[in-house]
Amino acid sequence: MRFTIRRDEFVKGLSIASRAVASKTPVVVLANFKLEIDEEGLVIIGSNYDLSIRTFIPFRIGENEIIRNYKEGSTLLNAKILLEIARKMESDELTLEIVDSTIAAISDNRSKYTLNCIRPEEYPDLDLESEGTTLNMTTAEFGLMVEQTAFAASIKEQRPVLTAINLEAREGLLTATTTDSARMAKKIMTVPEDINFNVNVPAKMMSEVAHLLEGSASVEIAVSQKKALFSFGRTLVATRLIAGDYPNTSNIIPRVTNHVLEVNAQDLVKAIDRANILSIDRENIVDLSMSEEGIEISAKSSQVGSAVERIEMFRYEGAPLTISFNSEFVVAAVRALSSEDVTFSFVGEMKPFVIKNSADDSIVQIVTPVRTY
Repeated sequence: MRFTIRRDEFVKGLSIASRAVASKTPVVVLANFKLEIDEEGLVIIGSNYDLSIRTFIPFRIGENEIIRNYKEGSTLLNAKILLEIARKMESDELTLEIVDSTIAAISDNRSKYTLNCIRPEEYPDLDLESEGTTLNMTTAEFGLMVEQTAFAASIKEQRPVLTAINLEAREGLLTATTTDSARMAKKIMTVPEDINFNVNVPAKMMSEVAHLLEGSASVEIAVSQKKALFSFGRTLVATRLIAGDYPNTSNIIPRVTNHVLEVNAQDLVKAIDRANILSIDRENIVDLSMSEEGIEISAKSSQVGSAVERIEMFRYEGAPLTISFNSEFVVAAVRALSSEDVTFSFVGEMKPFVIKNSADDSIVQIVTPVRTY
């Protein structure tokens, strides 16, 4: 195996595949990239079993020659070290050659490295075939769906299913839902009527795909019983699904509310952020007091003092109400709406409340209040 390659394109491909390689893994062989070159170009694969990435570098991109002087073959090389070498070399091209199947020689016109390599047969077989139900989305649609939901997924492994984004497609609608039991985010999008599936995709993996999509116009999603596969540009990402029934969140959104607050999103976020300085004793808990006469956000610490923020521009309907909540949850929900103004709808002091963009019914955020007495 041998090839000479444009260093920038090689680094780009290695960087993409490296996102699937764990820094520490009990399966030693998975600390390596699988490199394979044939008559079509160079394939780079990285995997940690839960996430697998295959990216492809062709011989030519447009009028530019990317790979030359090649000999077909494959090998396994330490992912972290190979990427670091390629990044730090300074020439426009580098050459990689396998000597006696056990040594990789990497060189440019200034530097030369020799690395131990592993026979490619030792790499596990990965399921990277597209199968099941297929759905196409624009990069913008996919990115917005992930941005508006992934943050509300749980980061705790006690209930694995809550670390996922639940994707349910039926009757022409795709619903993406996340919840960590204290909050919920739900995004609804239109899809072709004949697409039907209900799967739990790890939220971290969806965020990885959204990050990798930069520069691509669209993404093809293939969903089967055990995996979701994302294809875009010259890259393919496969992730396992999380087994189990996702909680029924259809009844969490209240049908009738008694209090409604409309406020500028930035005014609210800034007021919460300032008040939150003194929420030391209560772990980011602030109080929101509402009436037709005024809106106040407050926090207090028995050791430090108290803070009160007044919001001047607002519209409020309902009887006076004071509610306590995790400031980080509310700020994240407001930012996910990406709107100038936001609407809060409350049932009562201890009932989950709704945060929405009044101009966009496709996204809804739910936050559960916190009892402070």
